Amino acid sequence: MKRSRTLSLGAISVLVLGLAACGGGSGDGAASPDATENGGGEASGGKTMRLSLNQTEEHPSTIALESFNERLAEATEDRWSIDVYPNETLGAQQEALQMVSNGSVDMAIVSGTQLENLNEDFLVFNMPLAFDSVDHQMSVIQDPEIVGDLFTSLEDSQSITVLGGFTQGTRSVYNTEGPIETPADLAGKKLRVQESDLHLAMAKALGAEGTPMAYGEVYTGLQSGVLDAAENNEVSYYTVKHFEVAPYFSRTNHLVGLDYLIINTDVLASMSEEDRATFDEEWKATMDEHVQMWNEKTDEAVAQAEAGGAQFNDVDTEAFAEALAGLQDQFLTTDSQKALWEAARGGA
Repeated sequence: MKRSRTLSLGAISVLVLGLAACGGGSGDGAASPDATENGGGEASGGKTMRLSLNQTEEHPSTIALESFNERLAEATEDRWSIDVYPNETLGAQQEALQMVSNGSVDMAIVSGTQLENLNEDFLVFNMPLAFDSVDHQMSVIQDPEIVGDLFTSLEDSQSITVLGGFTQGTRSVYNTEGPIETPADLAGKKLRVQESDLHLAMAKALGAEGTPMAYGEVYTGLQSGVLDAAENNEVSYYTVKHFEVAPYFSRTNHLVGLDYLIINTDVLASMSEEDRATFDEEWKATMDEHVQMWNEKTDEAVAQAEAGGAQFNDVDTEAFAEALAGLQDQFLTTDSQKALWEAARGGA
């Protein structure tokens, strides 16, 4: 499958224009020119950065980002801080991506699929079996030897720098009929997947019939028989109550999802050397905090789903890995994608 490597973000929406008219930040304004030009040493400039995400106030991502703001503001003596806007207040992820590029919003959390549309190399980290676990995933995306060029690849074309990410957890299959142990058990089942060529191919590789459906419709789809199965992480499985209508959760662990934190490149460049070092340090602590919270929420979700009647089972891991292996040849078609895959898998 061949795709254009980079795409234009196109026209900015009315929402973007409205935000742009209000200025780039909600605090002290843009950083002073000295902060951009002095190249480091003495701290100067600063601003309150607006950050867009699509999760609720109670989600681990929102909590971790609020903590990030508190530590960053304290460490920089309020030169730099972050206003977190949850619940798609500033728009959905595609709009947020446009606004970060435009500079009317400073930062955003976006899915890997959004970045894949701008640089096909991000597809590698969206692949099934790219990561063996959350810990493996986080070690890869925090390794500059692996992701350094990838994370700066959108700077010239889109004014976007990727800083790292938050895990979406390990995704597995759950269904209405009984435990899944091998791909043969999924044969003919209507499996809800996200609407993408990769996810449809993933369902087919597993022997299932891929059925794209809006996330909010999955409960009813499982309840009515329009769907036989779905795939997601344990936290979502419990919080949206899919365990009530699909009580068999089989740990296929076929995909570890990933959200990215992006920032406008000019905003990042306006930080003094001292403030940039502080920013990087506190962001690293934020990623670690998020993983800890995610693990705790996962354990809680499993216990609560089991109390509600859900059954969890392990699967034939080798059989699933073999079924999914062909996706690499189908979707990883460039030398850069293959090299990135090998680098990521090298730490498995």
